[in-house]
Amino acid sequence: MQVDIYNTDKKYQVIYADPPWSFNSKKTGGSMKSGALAQYNTMSIEDLKAMPVEALTTDDAILIMWYVGSQPQEALDLVKAWGFTVKNMNGFVWDKLTVKGNPVFGMGFYTRAGSESALIAIKGKAGNLIADHSVRAVRKAKIGAHSQKPDEFRSDIVQMCGDVPRLEMFARQSAPGWDCFGNEVDLRSAS
Repeated sequence: MQVDIYNTDKKYQVIYADPPWSFNSKKTGGSMKSGALAQYNTMSIEDLKAMPVEALTTDDAILIMWYVGSQPQEALDLVKAWGFTVKNMNGFVWDKLTVKGNPVFGMGFYTRAGSESALIAIKGKAGNLIADHSVRAVRKAKIGAHSQKPDEFRSDIVQMCGDVPRLEMFARQSAPGWDCFGNEVDLRSAS
């Protein structure tokens, strides 16, 4: 179900987010067409911080948020602005594979990236948030559309946290069992 986060009283125990980070470098990935801004609308860190995320959560809540390796401080600042405390910077690590199953040789200013990380942050009591401690942090999966994360991570989050009220922010498609917020959500994709 698509949710208007600015006009809801619903409270969530899980927030799963892939913020549309802005970059100083407009030319990433080797061409003017490969950067984030060429693929979707981005938001400034100040606009992201102003979102009412803390008001959307229960007293005990968990945030799983993808962040950009070149902007760790911005990720930490955003987590704090949303009312959470970081517990693991590599809560989930996506070891990226090409569509042919080979390791990705990605972008990077220092080393070539072949993975993405999602941090785990909490609000309230951490012991109340994890239903299953057997979920692995690292997952190999093939890449999809620009910035699209593998569906398996949603399943991992449900396994880890249980079937609790959950919201995917900046979603590009709806997913069964998840409320979603995003300007690119294709509601026809839910089953």
